[in-house]
Amino acid sequence: MHRRTLLLASLATPALAQPAMAQPAPWPTRPIRFVVPFAPGGPVEPPARFIAAHLAERLGQPVTVDLKPGAAGSIGVRDVVHSTDAHSFLFFTNGLPIIPALQANPGFDLFTDLKPITLIADNPMCLVVKADSPVQSLPDMLARAKAAPGTISYGSSGVGSITHLAWLLLQDKSGTEFLHVPYRGAGQAINAVYTGEIQIYIGDLGLLLPHVRDGRIRLLGVTSSQRLPMLPETPALSETLSGGYSLPIYYCLLGPAATPDAHVQRLLAEIAPLRTQGPLAERVAAGGGTMLLDGPGPLAARMQVETPLWRNVLGRAGIKPE
Repeated sequence: MHRRTLLLASLATPALAQPAMAQPAPWPTRPIRFVVPFAPGGPVEPPARFIAAHLAERLGQPVTVDLKPGAAGSIGVRDVVHSTDAHSFLFFTNGLPIIPALQANPGFDLFTDLKPITLIADNPMCLVVKADSPVQSLPDMLARAKAAPGTISYGSSGVGSITHLAWLLLQDKSGTEFLHVPYRGAGQAINAVYTGEIQIYIGDLGLLLPHVRDGRIRLLGVTSSQRLPMLPETPALSETLSGGYSLPIYYCLLGPAATPDAHVQRLLAEIAPLRTQGPLAERVAAGGGTMLLDGPGPLAARMQVETPLWRNVLGRAGIKPE
């Protein structure tokens, strides 16, 4: 063999002997879990289950919905924060930035232990009473509350839930005082309106509209900044409350802080078509809401603004973190 041939062979041998670059393992490699920190029957469960079913078809792995209610949602948040399987995610509402105002040590930090993935949708809420209630309007309700502070009862889906905070914000803006009756989830609170256990409730419009249409409860107002085109005769609460009032309930998706960006981008790519098409978009629109699916930035920005906002509202109501 000529010297030149031997030289070329010796130069080529190490390159051929080098192992191929390791490729990242395909994801997902096991079932995915959506943790929903609420009791069954609330407004968060249906969109979580719909998106789970959609992703299961796209990702080739089962996507389960794990309901873990309790402690204003912090039990479910801790579950996700402490998971290390890269397949657990949190499906929550704007109850999430309320937690630091309620719990001095919830066992996690919103801004260092969680990774925002996306807002799912904004839904307006509405103020309802039993169909035969003597309360005829928001001004009527406020007049009754001022005449007898702390005697008109309102329900919520739990202490620290967004349905609770909606009332605290209303009290803050109107200078009135109501009696809070917390329940384990929105379903129980709605039933309490039917039975007369509570007099008033603020909750997700999409969840309550069927009950309005069957004549068992009556709408007094919506929490959007203006009247909704689908309900032109129903006033916005902002028309009565000083300084306005705008409070949607939104759904959002987050993961543990260590969630790889590639996993986030894969999830966003697979759910992007849901923004404008399919039963979920139709359901949200029918409830006066808006599909978002706009990525991590807008969700992170809302959390930054709302965490101090709710701390201030709760503080003025005399509720301190425990």
